[in-house]
Amino acid sequence: MDDHAARPRVALTGAGGIIGGVLRARLSDRYDFINTTRSPEDFDSIVVDIRDEAGLTAAFRGAEAVVHLAALANAGGDWQGTLEHNIIGMRNVYEAALQAGVTRVVFASSNHAVAQLEVDATPTLYDLDDVRIFGTDCDLRPDSLYGWSKAAGETLGRFYSDVHGLQVICLRIGWVLRGDDLWQQDMGVEVAPPLDVEDVARRARAIWLSHGDCASLIDAALRTDVRFGVYYGVSNNPRTFYDMQPGVRDLGWMPADSAPADFGEPGATPPHS
Repeated sequence: MDDHAARPRVALTGAGGIIGGVLRARLSDRYDFINTTRSPEDFDSIVVDIRDEAGLTAAFRGAEAVVHLAALANAGGDWQGTLEHNIIGMRNVYEAALQAGVTRVVFASSNHAVAQLEVDATPTLYDLDDVRIFGTDCDLRPDSLYGWSKAAGETLGRFYSDVHGLQVICLRIGWVLRGDDLWQQDMGVEVAPPLDVEDVARRARAIWLSHGDCASLIDAALRTDVRFGVYYGVSNNPRTFYDMQPGVRDLGWMPADSAPADFGEPGATPPHS
């Protein structure tokens, strides 16, 4: 029997990005990925722009699910780029999935869809003894055009689920690093008033999502029977301000990794699954 034929076919948009690479490395034994990228890569992929609805529809044919990762991932991004890639492109993914006969879309949303809640509560929100938690039913409070585009993707997913019958799972992903090494990240690049470097490190400790947990979360989203849902994606960190229980309850997903409580030692590396 053809090994590929035995595995569910799943189309990835943005397969060349960080999370796309995580999924290809960790889940290729479980899924037959149809990789789509915006330019040629050193792995098999279909080159298609997410602004091209017809091209996406052709790429998605034969897939059971789409994991939509492609976006202009810049919280300070300009309006035109956000409109073309994160709004028009995002709508094209949903529509192409519908036209191609795909039954499930996993949408990579972001913590930025509700991050103004976090901004209003900083910096004490990051303290290990702070007890504030934001649920998945909280108000959409984007902190940027990028966050707004992710919030829009969640609501459009609800529309395609309610009106067109697509199964849509939206994942508000925290911080996935290319090297999966939290404390090797240059925290200085993320610093912006009113947060200082230490605040940013404490925030990273709260929203870090390891490669292993990222893969297991998306795997759970591809397997659930839930028709529509929104879930947070961060690891089992010593302090997080997101309610992880809906993911445990509905998806059966329990993150295995944790950022260390003490980030004061240079080069300290969190455990990995």
